[in-house]
Amino acid sequence: MAKLSRSRIYLAIAMLALVMMFGVFGYRFLSDYSWVDAFYMTIITVTTVGFSEVRPLDPPAKVFTVLLIITSVFIFAFAISVITEYVLSRNSLQLLKKKKVKNKIRSLNNHIIICGFGRNGNQAAQRLTAYKRPFVVVERDKEVIEKYDDDILFVEGDANEDEVLAQAGIENAKYLIAALPDDAANLFVVLSARQLNKSLFIISRASQVASQKKLKLAGANKVIMPDKIGGDHMASLVVMPDLITFMDKLSTEGEHTTNLEEVTIENFMTNIDNHSLRDLDLRRKTGCTIIGYIEPDGNYIINPEADLKLQPQGKVIVLGRPEQIKKLNEMFHIV
Repeated sequence: MAKLSRSRIYLAIAMLALVMMFGVFGYRFLSDYSWVDAFYMTIITVTTVGFSEVRPLDPPAKVFTVLLIITSVFIFAFAISVITEYVLSRNSLQLLKKKKVKNKIRSLNNHIIICGFGRNGNQAAQRLTAYKRPFVVVERDKEVIEKYDDDILFVEGDANEDEVLAQAGIENAKYLIAALPDDAANLFVVLSARQLNKSLFIISRASQVASQKKLKLAGANKVIMPDKIGGDHMASLVVMPDLITFMDKLSTEGEHTTNLEEVTIENFMTNIDNHSLRDLDLRRKTGCTIIGYIEPDGNYIINPEADLKLQPQGKVIVLGRPEQIKKLNEMFHIV
């Protein structure tokens, strides 16, 4: 519909240009006017403003003027109707789109809110999209929203405002990622978000080391410093190049390239008897290897023993090739 409306506008503009050229060339060669006088006569004729002619018109020029007036009236009427229709339809489409987005956000539960759609926010959105996790982006730059709004749920506004966070469904959200480029802005977002949802898991970006403590005091559960991570990674490539390159191969980009998977124990409980890592027997069933276990209290166990008893609130970290991870998900119906 939008493409059709734009094509009609292009047609209207082209017709207006043709009328203007028709008038200018007509007066120039029919009445021997100068180019300026021909343009002036064309303008006062097609706009019907009623100014006097440059000089009295002879009969052929009068006939031409009548023809130009009739033609321009119809073309101007068509152009005005097309432009008016486009403006009204565009406004209507924008209103319908915003209403549709609001309804989608209202239906979300345990979703993620990304505040800021810069470099880090964009990367977070790509990763969440790969894992098919529902999320809403809060962004104040209208140009950015218009560029991506066909694929992403956007809320236009300042993430520091409670009303904007409420529009993003913060009461029903499970996670919030504060990815604004300014630490002070992220601090305000964390403070507001923590007040609006006490159980929200908040992850904030930080540029300065001094901001980490302040963000955690404000209510952030995790504080990430992208610049520090990037520097550590580059230094590690110098010290342990092969190991780091191997770790980079353990991609977690999405369902077709995932090598690592985090699985909650509840997904396994109906498929095992004695509830130990040995009982899972994932290596034989799927080819995946268990490389870690997360206890309910958050304690991490690397390379756990086979006889380790599983607890309902725990999680296992498995390693495998993409096809093995896919087999694991299919076998245990993991979403």
